[in-house]
Amino acid sequence: MAGEGEYMCGIAGFCNWGADWKRNIERMNERMLHRGPDASGIWASEDKEVVLGHRRLSIVDLTPSGAQPMVSHNERYAMAYNGEIYNYGRIRARLLEERRVAAFRGTSDTEVLLEAVSAYGLEKTLAMAKGMFAIAVYDKKERSLSLARDRVGEKPLYYGFVRGERFVFASDLNSITALDGFDNGINTEVLRQYFRYGYIPAPYSIYEKIWKLQPGKILKIRCPFRQYETKTYWSMYETALMGQAQLFKGSEEEASRELEHLLKESIRGQMMADVPVGAFLSAGIDSSTVVALMQSLSERKVKSFTIGMWDEKFNEADVAKQIAAHLGTDHTELYITEKEARDVIPHLAGMFGEPFADSSQIPAYLVSRMTREHVTVSLSGDGGDELFCGYNTYGSLARSWNRIRWIPTVARRAAGACLGSMDRYRSGPGAVRARLLGAAGIEDMYLRSQIGEGLELVRPEAVTDACPTVMDTYPSGVLSCPQHNLMLMDLQMYHPDDILNKVDRTAMAVSLETRVPMLDKDVVEFAWRLPLSYRRQDGVTKKVLRDILYRYVPAELMERPKKGFSIPLQKWLLEPALRAWAESLLERAALERQGILNADAVRRMWEDYVERGIWRVQIWYVLMFQEWMRLHLTQEVL
Repeated sequence: MAGEGEYMCGIAGFCNWGADWKRNIERMNERMLHRGPDASGIWASEDKEVVLGHRRLSIVDLTPSGAQPMVSHNERYAMAYNGEIYNYGRIRARLLEERRVAAFRGTSDTEVLLEAVSAYGLEKTLAMAKGMFAIAVYDKKERSLSLARDRVGEKPLYYGFVRGERFVFASDLNSITALDGFDNGINTEVLRQYFRYGYIPAPYSIYEKIWKLQPGKILKIRCPFRQYETKTYWSMYETALMGQAQLFKGSEEEASRELEHLLKESIRGQMMADVPVGAFLSAGIDSSTVVALMQSLSERKVKSFTIGMWDEKFNEADVAKQIAAHLGTDHTELYITEKEARDVIPHLAGMFGEPFADSSQIPAYLVSRMTREHVTVSLSGDGGDELFCGYNTYGSLARSWNRIRWIPTVARRAAGACLGSMDRYRSGPGAVRARLLGAAGIEDMYLRSQIGEGLELVRPEAVTDACPTVMDTYPSGVLSCPQHNLMLMDLQMYHPDDILNKVDRTAMAVSLETRVPMLDKDVVEFAWRLPLSYRRQDGVTKKVLRDILYRYVPAELMERPKKGFSIPLQKWLLEPALRAWAESLLERAALERQGILNADAVRRMWEDYVERGIWRVQIWYVLMFQEWMRLHLTQEVL
């Protein structure tokens, strides 16, 4: 059943704004135009204390009965919602069966979600809902506003205070900065984490007093809207603990059959729409599995999309084309030039609202832009690496830890200090080994592997307090399997704050809806019940996924070294156009005026790269930060 309210969009709103509330909610909505170019909606409480805004990207032709913000049948609740509830048909049937609703005005998942909140309360509704979402719902009787975010963090949601005690929220940080008089300062406390990871981890944002609502959380704020409380309705951490305490008892074959069933159920629900639906196909195990199962469920040819590069070192489009031909999809590929990829770079900062520097944002944007020319919805294979132990780092760190764990910590740290002192720039393999030698456990080893290579970039006087992350506070050995601990660490921070952030922002920049079947609640909970040997054994990664895929695609087509769609930044930044762009951002005078970065350290790092060929990923982190600073100072946005 396709619903009138199935669409991607953006939500926004505030409390206690004052007389100019309407102009400001319109400004917030306008800044989210790319998230929902088809329509705009506004709702305000009678006293105008609470205002909700909404932008809509239509997935089907909408009627007025599906418009947002929406008011419940009993007129107690008002809601603005961004996302998809894939099992809303079952929730709708339950509401009718229990006579909680006499009849529905339309067929939207929005109306079903809102009436479920009215009947069961928000927390119970979220427990039964399967989907991706960011929700704002106002209870007129209780005079309380609740915000909620989906379990794994597919949809973004920012909140906080501006101009004193005015509470605000939005899907897009740029919507909050569009408010009249926005003057929240840059949150310099989180910059060391940014320059460590290349993104700003939740719950922090680049601005003071503005935060990200973390996945699986509900925030509630009551009149007079000055203090809020948060609670967890679903936890990846607790799910992992429960799953590993109740391991799947069947064989690997039985596990792959059960996982195939769950993935098919997830994909079947996520393929429903009244507009063309396609899928990204990168030639990897994850996306190939999703496309294979999609095609097995479809009577028509599934639309699949790949981008390639003319440089064979970075190109997998030819393999993706072979996979598509074997599966019988309607395949589209686009070979992009280096110039096309390079031309995107100066525009990236405007897509994210805050500094973000995962360079795979470039191919993610390009494949989204190409895909949007053909479909409005695209499924992706994200989540496979983190759920099924796909990253090589998981195996290599486990091997490294097993080699050194028997050496006394004091001796290892002394050896590490000696080795580190031999690498002047702290950027080579010796520096990495030196850091790892001092680790207290595999979790600490993973943290040390993430530390930025080399120079201190943030001026000490710009930072007074630390901003601890989920990674920093992860308990040592909470799961008995070391590799499971690394996977759980990634699923709590790297995956939502980097991968899913990248997927949402680059796709929404071109008004494309993305769906991620592997992040279905039932799939995630089942994955955590699998022993490590069903995920990784003897160097073979994602074993149960391969078992599924090889029922549809010959193994010999997949058993090859993966290239990935890599971007040769190290080469491109030395070429005239991008080098000029980079050096304009790294001017010493500009760095000193900003007073945030250590100009000497930045310039030395750049010179090491240009003159001595020493490449550090932090060069890209600095450039993306400086480009964001330029936008911030000029108030330019996407």
